[in-house]
Amino acid sequence: MKTTIPQAFTEAVRRDPAAPLLTWYDDATGDRTELSGATLDNWVSKTANLLVDGVGLGHGDAVALLLPPHWQTAALLLGVSAAGLAVDLGGDPQPVEALFTTPELVDRAASWTSLDRWATGLLPLAMPLRTPPPGYADYVTEVRNHGDHFRGAPVAPADRALAGPVELSHHEVIGMAADRAAELGITSGDRVLIDVTLYPDPADWLLAPLVADASIVLCANLDVSKAGARATTEKVTVTLA
Repeated sequence: MKTTIPQAFTEAVRRDPAAPLLTWYDDATGDRTELSGATLDNWVSKTANLLVDGVGLGHGDAVALLLPPHWQTAALLLGVSAAGLAVDLGGDPQPVEALFTTPELVDRAASWTSLDRWATGLLPLAMPLRTPPPGYADYVTEVRNHGDHFRGAPVAPADRALAGPVELSHHEVIGMAADRAAELGITSGDRVLIDVTLYPDPADWLLAPLVADASIVLCANLDVSKAGARATTEKVTVTLA
């Protein structure tokens, strides 16, 4: 039985490290990025090492993610959780130990108190920003400098998973994700196509499929005329669009 976010992700990777776990489409840019479990795990481990070894954050510290749905957002959320840190999904501004956002959202991010700040352009091929916003490091550039494997302290079910006005433990988040998977009709072995405009909450587009042992086809700016062919190509069994 899954009781933490890192455990749910580890089990997803272990099932078949080479199989596609998260496939990203943006029909506005033509971007398609496919991440196997092993590839996403590499990004997750590098992110955790960036936060723990690079910045020195400790168990329970809070990290704000002011980011839209994207495969990099998934890597960051899972990396923060793997490091034993709490994810703040950008509700009301509050002090946090680190913050990640995009250049388009830096004005909003200015309301948040944080010593360490990173920006990402969420660009195709994980390209770095040409010029990061003042006061920000480039996430894509910095994360590549860190190790491919993370060996931190284990995360416990009672540890804080979500920070913010409503704080939830890993056990509570996993339970809510399982309930959401049932509501959305996601079961083990499914491949789920998700329109992120309709389902922008990570509980829907990331955690529910992970907890249900499903893989994800994440679509931004979905061109509905392409949805049917894409579902066939990607062997989709559940469509949330």
